[in-house]
Amino acid sequence: MTTMRTTLLAPFLLAALAACSSTEGTDPEPTATDAAATTDMTDAAQPNDPAAATSGMEKVEKTDAEWRAQLSPEEYRVAREGGTERAFTGRYWDTKTAGTYHCIGCDLPLFRSDTKFDSGCGWPSFFEPLEGANLVELRDTSHGMIRTEIRCARCDAHLGHVFTDGPPPTGLRYCINSVSLNLEADGQ
Repeated sequence: MTTMRTTLLAPFLLAALAACSSTEGTDPEPTATDAAATTDMTDAAQPNDPAAATSGMEKVEKTDAEWRAQLSPEEYRVAREGGTERAFTGRYWDTKTAGTYHCIGCDLPLFRSDTKFDSGCGWPSFFEPLEGANLVELRDTSHGMIRTEIRCARCDAHLGHVFTDGPPPTGLRYCINSVSLNLEADGQ
């Protein structure tokens, strides 16, 4: 049954990934942190320079058993195994609540609601992170595309991807899995 379900869902998942990626088949615009790291990347996701991104930040490291005890099965699949939630199903894809979005793994503040916008792709999208140093970018060549994966700089949780088709003022679209986030509403 699982194989049949996977076989039936595979075209939809690939279509959703392609729809959310306007950079399919092309290199995303490099960022300042990409410059040195992209020269010797392999087809596997490789960190740009996680030491530079996390200098001064204490890393959160837990055993697999500790992560499984903390996270729901879906949170674990996405944040720890690099999965993706289905488009238009996450708890935050269309929320308008004012507040700060935190990492599901370590509670690091990542995005503010005033940088969230409706990209139409079915995942929460932001044009700017709260602090750039709170994210690590990795080259991702899975699914026949070249993308930039975004991870939490403190606990290495998979968050989503960043694309260069966002609105002003940055032109970026941080396409993030809802399940990788916790929203702390203003006034709480």
